[in-house]
Amino acid sequence: MKVLAIDAGNSRIKWGLHDGEGWLAQSWVSTAEAEQLAAAWKDLPQPDVVVVSNVAGGAVAQQLVTAVGRFKQGPRFVRSQAQQCGVRSCYEDPAQLGSDRWAALVGAWHLYQGPSVVVNAGTMMTADALSRDGVFLGGVIVAGVDLMREALARATAGLRVEDGRYTFFPASTADAIMSGAINALAGTIERMQRFMRERGEGDPLVVLSGGAAAAVEFALNARVEVVDNLVLEGLVRIALESEK
Repeated sequence: MKVLAIDAGNSRIKWGLHDGEGWLAQSWVSTAEAEQLAAAWKDLPQPDVVVVSNVAGGAVAQQLVTAVGRFKQGPRFVRSQAQQCGVRSCYEDPAQLGSDRWAALVGAWHLYQGPSVVVNAGTMMTADALSRDGVFLGGVIVAGVDLMREALARATAGLRVEDGRYTFFPASTADAIMSGAINALAGTIERMQRFMRERGEGDPLVVLSGGAAAAVEFALNARVEVVDNLVLEGLVRIALESEK
């Protein structure tokens, strides 16, 4: 069965075609250029299922519906559930959890079947705790690297968003801002990992995805698995289970 999985985020719309065993194709377009999706998909074989996580708003959802219109199957928009694909949610209102976070949790559980901190480092960064029994315990949301840097530039006289690099002992303002932002994200992840240890979850794996994954991985003092397009992995699992 062919599954077209679509992850529409604030910056990018990532997509992939999966045959139930592996990826046949993967790519992305800028969310601001969602109208390019139809052209990107013009040579794809007909999918049996189109499954979507959209956190980019109603206008993007409509653009996705239009782009998918060339296929026989309409899109199925994922909503977070109380329980699905072996993962159970402890969120006060399970439906309130972002569909991208839910799909990432499902993807991480499918891949690793153990306690983990599931991280998506993009425009925002989420760090979600997944127990050894597949229970989503809760998670945090913080601004991503670029948002932190932009906020400093807006709120502080004399600072500009400039290219910087991560270093342990920054010796320039640009490096200090970049290193501070990355350290803040790494610290958030490591604290979540510590909270899980204190709860009795052993040594949780950090499952890391998103555009800033490489920068954050370098700063982490933890066991890390970087997974490209973790949300897409989860969407495929959700689609395949729904077809059983």
